[in-house]
Amino acid sequence: MLLLAFPDYLEQAQRLATQLNVPISQTFLHRFPDGESLVRLPPALPRHIVIFRSLDHPNDKLIELLLCAKTARKLGVHRITLVAPYLCYMRQDIANNPGEAVSQRIIGQLLADLFDDVITVDPHLHRISRLDQAIPLQNAISLSASGVIGSYLQSQLNHAVLLGPDSESEQWVAGIASEIGFEYGIAKKIRRSDHDVKITLPNRNFSGHPVVVIDDMASTGRTLTQTIHLLHKAGATEIYAAITHPLFCDDAETAIRSAGVNGIWSTDSIRHSTSCIRLDELLAAAVRSIL
Repeated sequence: MLLLAFPDYLEQAQRLATQLNVPISQTFLHRFPDGESLVRLPPALPRHIVIFRSLDHPNDKLIELLLCAKTARKLGVHRITLVAPYLCYMRQDIANNPGEAVSQRIIGQLLADLFDDVITVDPHLHRISRLDQAIPLQNAISLSASGVIGSYLQSQLNHAVLLGPDSESEQWVAGIASEIGFEYGIAKKIRRSDHDVKITLPNRNFSGHPVVVIDDMASTGRTLTQTIHLLHKAGATEIYAAITHPLFCDDAETAIRSAGVNGIWSTDSIRHSTSCIRLDELLAAAVRSIL
């Protein structure tokens, strides 16, 4: 088995290769002035390769994965496993307006056509409960980062109140709290648009307590920003954010820090300056489980 890495995610790929004790090779990637991509693979590949790339900013990356997978098949590869810690296009699972593309199904089918296995972490699923409902593969594997996030929080804090920003977050916030012995609460969120949300804190005492807001994704940052402002008003002594996927679009990180957060801790599902929680052991265990 060989792990095939892309230049934009090389550091994480090297850690995963070390965990798996397999060789690693880098895909050559060139972008032409018109935006087209040139992809070149090693000419000699084993029967099984693992392609490791997170799918933030996905549009170019999906085309490059298509070129990579099709070329690998022509070079004689029999099994291709995609490890994509962040998985794109999972949120649009219905057509909200006539003629609207249901991107979850379309991209899910594309990935199923290209790969034999897909492994990801905390995909943003709404109306389905299993990843194989979006990516029709036997080995469509969704992992939870709650364990590694919980371990990291224990290493940083003796105790804190964990806060989920909405009802969807309760499943993993409650799991982390139970595992590490912290208290937790769940806020209510009403989303009016991409940049307009209304947050209501749960009816509990935050005064004098450190609080960690836990979210699977930070995109515009407006949910976290408003939650942090409310926690300051509620008297929280310290406020941290623990995030699985640090997308941080546009001014999101600046807005969160300006709200008065004491620290931002993210996993390395996406390469970012806040990525301090490593996923390589979790991902390696999943790869070994399918061999």
